[in-house]
Amino acid sequence: MFRISAARPDRRSSRPGASVAVRVIGGLAVLAQIAVASACATQDGESSDAGGKVTITLEGPNQWNDSGSSFGKPWEDLVAAFEKAEPNIEVKTVVLPLNSFSQTISTHLAAGTAPELVFNQAPHQPYMVTPLDEYLKKPNPYITEGPGSKRWVDVFRERYYGIGNPASRNADGKVEFVPFNLVGTGLFYNKDAFAEAGVEAPVKTFEDLIDACGKLEAAGYTPLAMDRSDLGPGWTMATISGMLLDSKVDELNVYTVEGKPGKAVSSTGKPVVTAKSVARAVLTGALNTKTPEVVEAHKLLKRMWDACVDENWSGNTEGLNGAVVGLRDFASGRAAMAWGVNFGVSALQDVSFSFSSMPFPQITKESTPLATGAPARFGASVGGTSYMIPSTVRGEKLEAAVKFLQFVSTPKHIQPWLQATGGISAVKGASGAAETKAFAEGTWGESIPLAMPGGPPGVTGLSLYEGWLLGTKSLPEQQRYLQDLWIKGARQAVKDNKWDNEPWAKQD
Repeated sequence: MFRISAARPDRRSSRPGASVAVRVIGGLAVLAQIAVASACATQDGESSDAGGKVTITLEGPNQWNDSGSSFGKPWEDLVAAFEKAEPNIEVKTVVLPLNSFSQTISTHLAAGTAPELVFNQAPHQPYMVTPLDEYLKKPNPYITEGPGSKRWVDVFRERYYGIGNPASRNADGKVEFVPFNLVGTGLFYNKDAFAEAGVEAPVKTFEDLIDACGKLEAAGYTPLAMDRSDLGPGWTMATISGMLLDSKVDELNVYTVEGKPGKAVSSTGKPVVTAKSVARAVLTGALNTKTPEVVEAHKLLKRMWDACVDENWSGNTEGLNGAVVGLRDFASGRAAMAWGVNFGVSALQDVSFSFSSMPFPQITKESTPLATGAPARFGASVGGTSYMIPSTVRGEKLEAAVKFLQFVSTPKHIQPWLQATGGISAVKGASGAAETKAFAEGTWGESIPLAMPGGPPGVTGLSLYEGWLLGTKSLPEQQRYLQDLWIKGARQAVKDNKWDNEPWAKQD
């Protein structure tokens, strides 16, 4: 769902055996709770709370349900397990609204009033957050053998997180957050509907998908749920174009991740075309809407839409949901497939059918001569549920906050939470939820090296393709429309990133 920063010397309390407390509290009385916690501490912030306990508070958005007071029973069970393991530590939670959590946390960090644990995807500067590198190099006390018992960092899946992983470092080169899970995207499917229609999962090729949609429709199902959000068209086009544009990666990959001339690679060592390289490609014409692979991606997208999506999809605004596209139709059993992220398991916990997940199928030569043989990819990442410790937290409260992060990155302790929330494991030894396992497996869990460019800020993802999918724009009209948005988006990227001095970025 989101992202981070850090910098402050490692400081631990010198007092052994200090008691600590962590509880989850709902509601929005954030400042009042923080004020109470502050009043219980001494001036240096290192004393225990009244009653001999040190209480810590966790503040973040509700990614699992609509409650304003609780993240749900899986969270309550996780906190209860921690408090049982650490009877002198109590954990409180503050649930923030999804539409304002970022501003709230950012304000608290800037003002120095943030609680002990905050969700990491809020704007901030590195100095506002405690770097965790030194902690990660030491053993996790909750792991007695295997990965993590010598160095806490070793328990994490290096592909996604670690001291040397670029995706984990902030602007100061430090690690400042710990992931509770990974976020992954893919297709949920109704196992009962597939069985009734005679469709085998996972669907392996694009032609198999078109065939499956025909069988599902004949069996009385809408093959693919869709709504009027950006997600369905955007995710589908990103996946399709990512496969076709694989042939252009080497040609267009001309800037490193630091923005210097050279080849960029991902944290797994795979080639990736950076935003700067994409802007250059657009403004020089090396990539445009008449590029054969771009044209073919549009044709395949439209073909799939006509075969798999209900013709009234653009009017579906009921139950718009960031976790499952077309949630109403999929959850009701009317639709057989739906795009979603792993958090969608919570939204689907009461459905009357069995469901599972699969990647988008591969585009092969059977569908287009421009097929490259590249697998379908989307990418899993640590942008799911991750928390960090403000630099104002010290002493026993800092120790308590670190302990909680160590506890939730212990395989046996995080496993029940992952299974109940649909989480994808960020640590070795925990399998996560079976329903979302496919979202991070194999090549599907790798990042797309080069996907279709977008428009400037303020232009929705839906508007990029809606006219083409509804048939209100011809292909030439779509090409002209999209080309204009690509150029505007590239110009804005040049301005925002101060690439004006690059020869290709200079305007006539």
